[in-house]
Amino acid sequence: MKIQFLGATTTVTGSRYLITSGNTTVLVDCGLFQGFKSLRLKNWSNFPVDPKKLDAVFLTHAHLDHSGYIPLLVKQGFRGPVYATRLTIDLCGLLLPDSGYLQEEEARLANQRGYSKHHPALPLYTADDAKRSLESFKKVPWYKPNHISRKGRGNLQFEYHPAGHLPGAASIVVQGEQASIAFSGDLGRTSDPLVRAPDPRFGADYLVVESTYGDRIHPTTDPEDQLRQVVLRTFERSGTVVIPSFAVGRAQLVLHYLLQLKRKRAIPDIPVYLNSPMAAQAKHAWSTHSAELKISREELAEIWRSVRIIGSQEESVALNEKTEPSIIVAASGMATGGRILHHLKRFAPHRQNTILFAGYQAGGTRGDLMVRGAESVKIHGEQWPIRAEVIHLDNLSAHADSNELIEWVGSLHRKHRRIFITHGDRDAAEALRKRLVNELGLEASIPEELEEFELA
Repeated sequence: MKIQFLGATTTVTGSRYLITSGNTTVLVDCGLFQGFKSLRLKNWSNFPVDPKKLDAVFLTHAHLDHSGYIPLLVKQGFRGPVYATRLTIDLCGLLLPDSGYLQEEEARLANQRGYSKHHPALPLYTADDAKRSLESFKKVPWYKPNHISRKGRGNLQFEYHPAGHLPGAASIVVQGEQASIAFSGDLGRTSDPLVRAPDPRFGADYLVVESTYGDRIHPTTDPEDQLRQVVLRTFERSGTVVIPSFAVGRAQLVLHYLLQLKRKRAIPDIPVYLNSPMAAQAKHAWSTHSAELKISREELAEIWRSVRIIGSQEESVALNEKTEPSIIVAASGMATGGRILHHLKRFAPHRQNTILFAGYQAGGTRGDLMVRGAESVKIHGEQWPIRAEVIHLDNLSAHADSNELIEWVGSLHRKHRRIFITHGDRDAAEALRKRLVNELGLEASIPEELEEFELA
């Protein structure tokens, strides 16, 4: 039994882990690389393994850095099942076609305005490619062992456990003939008011753990109060608060806090707009699987009633013409694409406004540049000045911090022979490695891209 690391090594994107056992070959996660151009170019490189030879994909959750390459994998000949929880399948049904559409739109604009070096500019895959890939998805229940084998050899057993982070997100245990290995996926926080906490009631011989916040502790300040201060400060300037937010996960959390503040009359009753058709569509999936949430279906419905959902492109354009104070929540969360770009072009150049980032910003993204103090960012081939106040609320993150990662690993039901640290930049991964060694007495290492290990 072997593991090869095809992505998410000393970076937070492109999660892809290859497991071989006998004649069986599976991929755990199949994500897009995002952020720096050097990473994004990897999406266009030949996949390290022939997709036709893969027997299955085990998907931890729906976010594109874990699922976004699946349409291209299918386009290149993969014909096996993509195993995922029911809610992850529902969310991928929104995220993947939207990803294809945004790539088509970006290519169209690049060709129309001539700012691409490629002639013609092409999408990595289309919305139709993404919709076809959804036929490969197969539902997996929580906690129940499942089996996969090829020609009766190399049998693998796999099991899904809640990881928090996002409804439907899972940690996965893969049991081979010689050893077992667990994948944390993206771990959520016990304090998340919407999504239930990670469940560490499992064990394995080896562990692959994320390290997004491996070198950081989330602030203990109340995110609701911090949000209140930002809204009031911007309101006093007669400005607009623009919140780039992931359509599935962070958008719902931000809306939850805004509703609580309005209930307490802690902020004025200014209009809140959700300019994300996908986030609006996700409300059905969330409502259908409300048992995975900490709040009731009724409380979830109240969140949706508290905002005005912007559907059409015409409505989206009209938002930029409004002059009264308001709050606009729009995807994407790292300002890499989507409707948020048009709002940044309109509101970021003016000092009375605020741009509030509500989660992790991967290196090389517009969000990362802005929170680091960039005076301008390139959008649609042009540089746009950043004069608005830029705020980054790290305690709205959906990722476990260093303390929470250590606590989760320490709570697992088996002491691991070795831990592989991924899905974090090098400093974060190294900081977590030292804590795992010094505090828990575990053997831990940071793999390099394409590095392979035998699991014996």
